[in-house]
Amino acid sequence: MLRDTWLIFRRDMTLSLRNPAWIVIGLMQPVLYLFFFGPLLENITANTPGFPPGTAWQILTPALIVQMALFGSSFVGFALLAELRTGVVERLRVTPVSRTALLLGRVLRDAVQAVVQALIIILLAFLLFDLSASVGAIALSLVIVAMLAITLSSCSYALALRLKNEEAFPAILNTVLMPVLLLSGIFLPITQGLAPDWLYAISRWNPFTHVVDAERASFRGDFSTDALLTGALVLLAMTALAFYWGRRTFQRENA
Repeated sequence: MLRDTWLIFRRDMTLSLRNPAWIVIGLMQPVLYLFFFGPLLENITANTPGFPPGTAWQILTPALIVQMALFGSSFVGFALLAELRTGVVERLRVTPVSRTALLLGRVLRDAVQAVVQALIIILLAFLLFDLSASVGAIALSLVIVAMLAITLSSCSYALALRLKNEEAFPAILNTVLMPVLLLSGIFLPITQGLAPDWLYAISRWNPFTHVVDAERASFRGDFSTDALLTGALVLLAMTALAFYWGRRTFQRENA
């Protein structure tokens, strides 16, 4: 299976490198938030009680790379729908390649893309703004981003294979992603000091809230906090469930 996974990964990575526009497209929105929302957040964090510890850039930068992985990896199913329409998937079905490798090679490519984009955002925040974080903190944050990309891309491919409909696919994604985004505290942290009790309680049920909290704790260097442990456990569970769903779907649909 390792050889099959490598072949699928190399194929999809080659296609991505031939069209590097994915880097620019995926970075546009986070870069705009970094330049136009970050300076405003500096004053807000300095004068508003209830914000988590850390500077404005330690709060915003990890949230932006989660947002980038959230949207970038959730829409990768469009590429699979295009391959279904053009017959690429049908041709792969008649080969002896492992059905698990068909998924694993793709999600690893998506994880690499997410990590590259996250590195660019972090580098911009370091060079142009007042971001400070240790090498270990950045490495841990990139592991979290890679796992998040694997989770979301697995779900995206599974959903695309189940629907096989290019109109229903984005409609469902937008319906799900908007409340997930707003309740995750990406733009403004949802803490007990800032949010009403009912909103804070609802946000705790959103697993991505804990992932964002873990990223922020990582950037602060708080490796012993409950936020980092909880976020890591939640993300591990989501990754395992999402990959299981994706694997089962690929095996069933590509039998």
